Amino acid sequence: MTSSPPKTATRNRMTGPQRRQQLISIGRALFAEKGFEGTSVEEIAATAGVSKPVIYEHFGGKEGLYAVVVDREISALLGQITDALTEHEGNARALLEAAALALLDYIETSTDGFRILVRDSPPGQSTGSFASLISDIASQVEHILAAEFRRRRLDPKTAPLYAQMLVGMVAIPGGWWLDSRRMKKEDVAAHLVNLAWNGLAGMEAKPTLRSRARRG
Repeated sequence: MTSSPPKTATRNRMTGPQRRQQLISIGRALFAEKGFEGTSVEEIAATAGVSKPVIYEHFGGKEGLYAVVVDREISALLGQITDALTEHEGNARALLEAAALALLDYIETSTDGFRILVRDSPPGQSTGSFASLISDIASQVEHILAAEFRRRRLDPKTAPLYAQMLVGMVAIPGGWWLDSRRMKKEDVAAHLVNLAWNGLAGMEAKPTLRSRARRG
């Protein structure tokens, strides 16, 4: 009897774009779970069933893969917020509500992405930090605040600062809500808008630190 040749394991071969997308998806999940420092090239490669050189071929290393993941998440989030603001153009309160809901929607539907964005960036990377993300989102809404400030006879030059504060006020409680889920998303948005809108309504034209004034 002649022996049959040993069977070799067969696996579906991916195209270059398919492999790249697979690595992005795997990297996204691992970065969300373990952070940049806690994720190794070896682990990404093992999870994908490839050798380490494949990752270097597509992204130049772990840093390159991380940068692609972050850029995609930022683009997705900014796109959602821009779309929401466009739909409610002209109504200041509706715009504020839309921006809050858009950010909470992203947190709810892209949990891994949000966890990646709120982590610290790897050393030497100037983009992709949570602070830079807040700045990018705030730039989308500062012109809306500037127009509202002019209408209320407030200084429109301070609008960028208030835009940063408003966006941060939504993003940070959003992380708390993601972990606790004690309230409905719409209720969280309503309470955030309640504080922001009523705070804007009672703003002083020239605020001062009263405790400092009393000391003087």
